[in-house]
Amino acid sequence: MCGRYASSHQPDELVDEYEIEHFDVRETLEPDYNVAPTKDVYAVVSRPPRDDKSAPATRRLRVVQWGLVPSWAKDPSIGNRMINARVETVADKPAFKRAFAVRRCLLPADGYYEWYQTQRIGPRGKPVKQPFFIRPADGSTLSMAGLYEIWRDPSMDPSDDAAWRWTSTVLTTTATDELGQIHDRMPLLVEPDRYADWLDPATPDPNGLLELLVPAAPGGPGARLEAFAVSTEVNNVANNGPQLVDPVAAEPSGPA
Repeated sequence: MCGRYASSHQPDELVDEYEIEHFDVRETLEPDYNVAPTKDVYAVVSRPPRDDKSAPATRRLRVVQWGLVPSWAKDPSIGNRMINARVETVADKPAFKRAFAVRRCLLPADGYYEWYQTQRIGPRGKPVKQPFFIRPADGSTLSMAGLYEIWRDPSMDPSDDAAWRWTSTVLTTTATDELGQIHDRMPLLVEPDRYADWLDPATPDPNGLLELLVPAAPGGPGARLEAFAVSTEVNNVANNGPQLVDPVAAEPSGPA
């Protein structure tokens, strides 16, 4: 799975990198090195103007909440359990099927965290888990494949922007042998030459869409990622800052 990631890029950097045509961000997010479920994150989407649905879709940068809430959900807290969508079932599962068809997005990240269970027993009698950070070795942005939904609070006036909640989820797949030593699932990525096809709401063929994705694995096709151990400070969502992604010596029983 992907349960935490880092995202420190400024909006103007993302506008340039993703060739954003419309800037829909009202409040700039602070750099976040410990993005956890329910937090606000940046997403790249492709949509027509709200007042003219017949107009061509344009690429937009906006803020969404991590944890997808389907439009039909009665309780938005369901999003706490919808941070990931398994690519094996995303085209058929009711919670994700419609979003996969027409509401796909990119979730920019510096990298993501996974935890490896070591053989060392901690002071509470449980195995110690070693966090790892997986990122592009060249420092480029990780474009995670995502879906987004728009949920309306039925208790509020629909003309009020606050009545509409934008949420997202990260697509995941089975980890490769190398990364499988750390965790059995990993995010899927979209490479720059495939952004347009992935974001285009008029690209409906499920098989064609899945062919656009690549695993976020060290040494994977075009991914050029590296994985290294980081401080257990990241275990606490209250901790933040660039020191969380500094390499440290791994637990002896962890993967190399």
